[in-house]
Amino acid sequence: MAKVLYSVTMSLDGYIAGPGGDMQWMTPYLGPNPEIDELVGRIGSLLVGRRTFDGDDPHKGERGEGEAFGGGWDGPQYVVTHRVPDSAPEDLYFVDDFATALAQAKQAAGDKYVNVLGADIARQCLEAGELDEVLTCIAPVMLGDGVPLFNHPGGHTVHLERLTTTAAPLATNLWFRVV
Repeated sequence: MAKVLYSVTMSLDGYIAGPGGDMQWMTPYLGPNPEIDELVGRIGSLLVGRRTFDGDDPHKGERGEGEAFGGGWDGPQYVVTHRVPDSAPEDLYFVDDFATALAQAKQAAGDKYVNVLGADIARQCLEAGELDEVLTCIAPVMLGDGVPLFNHPGGHTVHLERLTTTAAPLATNLWFRVV
């Protein structure tokens, strides 16, 4: 049975994208990360928010631009959107309902991970009680503004249990189970 994982690179001050959705801040920190390299083979599908799907790409201008994990992963992607196009490339599914997209992504993932991309989709997974784990790669940089890792107006406490902490050359990885 698939597990739902929110994996993300975050600045030390808690932002996953800079002001205006800028992802270029991340480019210097995309270097080797054995934990991410190992994880990629355990991902069965992606559940992606539309803003993330349409957003800035830290691989812009490089090989792997526009591809998941810079071209390091290939498989079914489920994009949650209210703007469903008439057609899409193979293995790319635009779904106008969060619960339906999540169910389809879990089915496609089999016994692997559904990897969540996008802060709002991760929040929706949490609110639905469907987020199992969080992997945060903390980059040694502070942005000062942007898209936070988790935003819930009025506040919402989410208890986590640390599974692992590992150091990579350009980031520190913190892996948690949602309690």
